[in-house]
Amino acid sequence: MSIPSRNADPSQIVQDNRTFFVTTNTHMGKRLLQTDRNATLLIDVLRSCVRAGRFTLHDFVIMPDHIHLLLTTSANVTLEKAMQFIKGGFSFRLKRESGYTGEVWQRGFSDHRVRDPDSFADHCRCIADNPVKTGLAASPEDFPWCFRALARQKFSQPEPTAPKRDGEPKTACGSKEAPDGATLRHG
Repeated sequence: MSIPSRNADPSQIVQDNRTFFVTTNTHMGKRLLQTDRNATLLIDVLRSCVRAGRFTLHDFVIMPDHIHLLLTTSANVTLEKAMQFIKGGFSFRLKRESGYTGEVWQRGFSDHRVRDPDSFADHCRCIADNPVKTGLAASPEDFPWCFRALARQKFSQPEPTAPKRDGEPKTACGSKEAPDGATLRHG
C-alpha cells in the first residue's frame, strides 16, 4: 500500500507563524470524548503541549467523536508532529489512566492553512458553532468542552487574540490564558 503525499511545498513545512484549522476523529467514530473525564484529560494533554512550547492553541472544541483545533505551530515543530503530541499523548494517558484497550484515533487528520485574519475568524466561528449545529448545545456559550467556556470560568468575558501579523494582534477568538493560568497564546 502506498502512502499518499501531502502535496506540501518543502519551503513551507517549517517556518514561523503557520496557523492551521485541524480536525481529527476518533477511531470508527466511537464517542470516546463524550465523558467529562475523557474531555478533561484531552484538555490536560493540550495544556501540557502548550506549556512545553510545542504549539500555540487559539481555539478548540471537543465533540463526542472528534476535535477541532485552531493552532499555530512553533518554528521547530511540524503540524504532523504537533498532532502526534496531541493524539499520542491522549492515547497514552487514556490507556494508562482508564485502562482503555482499544484504538483511540483514526489515522491522520485534516487541516486547512489559515492565512489571514478573516480566515482565522471564520474558523473560530466554525469551532464555536459546531456543538450548536450538532444539537449538543442551544448556543456556543452553553457547550462546556470548548476554549470559550473554559476561559469564561476564569475570566468574565475574555477578549480573544489572533496570531500576530505585521506587528499588531488581531481580535478574533480564544483567550490569553487557560483557566488554570497556563498561557495558551505565546504570540
